[in-house]
Amino acid sequence: MNIHRLLKESNYQWRIEPTGAMRVPAILFGSESLLCEMDDKVYEQITNVATLPGIVGAAYAMPDAHWGYGFPIGGVAAFDPDLGGVISAGGVGFDISCGVRTLHTGLTPEEVIENQRELADTLFRQIPAGLGSTGTIHLNRSEMDAMLTGGARWAVERGYGEELDLERIEEYGTMAGADPDEVSDHAKKRQRSEMGTLGSGNHYLEIQRVTEIYDDKIARAFNIRLNDIKVSIHCGSRGLGHQIGTEFLKRMAVTAKGHGITLPDRELACAPITSKVGKSYLGAMRAAINCALANREIITHLTRQAFAQIIPGIELDLLYDVSHNTCRVERHRVGGKERDLYLHRKGATRAFGPGHPSLPAALRGAGQPVLIGGTMGTASYILAGTQKGMEIAYGSACHGAGRSMSRRKASKLWHGNRVISDLAARNILIRSPSLRGVAEEAPGAYKDITTVVESSHHAGLASLVAKLEPMICIKG
Repeated sequence: MNIHRLLKESNYQWRIEPTGAMRVPAILFGSESLLCEMDDKVYEQITNVATLPGIVGAAYAMPDAHWGYGFPIGGVAAFDPDLGGVISAGGVGFDISCGVRTLHTGLTPEEVIENQRELADTLFRQIPAGLGSTGTIHLNRSEMDAMLTGGARWAVERGYGEELDLERIEEYGTMAGADPDEVSDHAKKRQRSEMGTLGSGNHYLEIQRVTEIYDDKIARAFNIRLNDIKVSIHCGSRGLGHQIGTEFLKRMAVTAKGHGITLPDRELACAPITSKVGKSYLGAMRAAINCALANREIITHLTRQAFAQIIPGIELDLLYDVSHNTCRVERHRVGGKERDLYLHRKGATRAFGPGHPSLPAALRGAGQPVLIGGTMGTASYILAGTQKGMEIAYGSACHGAGRSMSRRKASKLWHGNRVISDLAARNILIRSPSLRGVAEEAPGAYKDITTVVESSHHAGLASLVAKLEPMICIKG
């Protein structure tokens, strides 16, 4: 990206003033080097987002932003229904409520090394991963609708998790307002046997070692110590969410003109929040959020079972679960007034600051855990939401490293077997059903995650707490 087109507001915040049809400015976060590395499509897409009806504040791009469908991945935008605000399926993404949850293990690195191969094999055997992967749970129509309504609470009530988990999941495990009737039969059919599965692409289950602590006080509040072993799970709503996104993008594109909406890009298809299509999408999207929350809860249950087979008596308590592909109604101060806004975060993590009433009491003083996934060969990070982040970006932060090249290009540069052997030489065990998938997700295909999270930290979006490095990765 040509940064000479941007107004530098600080070393980590850049501005695009409104021009043409833009209703608000666009704000981009990141170091100068990250901004220079961003493709020009990010500039084009974030300025297009700024033209949508009812947008308030600004259109934001996080430090890991890259080209996406309509909205850039790493895009954040808020819309006010009282100002004719819209909801956009492209502003949520196809993998609705894709997110990360992190578990404590209480293990030492030595205990993992002693059982490393057996842990990797058992987790890979018991947690289905890969394109089109299916599990042992098969939902009939009534159970499907119950899952889409109940989310993680549904999973816990069916024995796939623990009641204490719910307090550590955003929305306490259940997204209100879900309407299974707005989810097509085809979407439900795709999901019938996919609960408790990781899927493909950048999804994973990873055993990680805490290698650095940046903030002792917040780390203690999060129960994180140096050399702790954690488990992180990254996945979403699988085929159901993808089908909902596909169907509603088409419906929104068809109806946009009738609502007087001129789209700068067909991929930005949207509908007024109060319209029939807008309300239908909200009901279906919220059902998909519940699907993702239930899916991660079931995978957690399977993970606990796998660990218990090898290390009897182990308990895996949940630190937190947070999504990064959603639209939620949130109350934020804009222009000195509290307003209920429809917050789109696509490839951007919610990052509420200290004292926020939605956070569990044990975490409220420190701020929300912000879980940032890396690649299977690089570090992941845990940050904490900040008050400044609430003020400058509606409580939002980056979600990962962000791709620096396409999967097709990556598969030409790397071979899966070589990636696996190179990582094994660093004592990182990879298990995956697809060598091509491993090649597509090679660490070199992503931006430098350390630069990304440091930019988030210095911009004030979220505060660095801990660094985690992989020991075992189950890859979709």
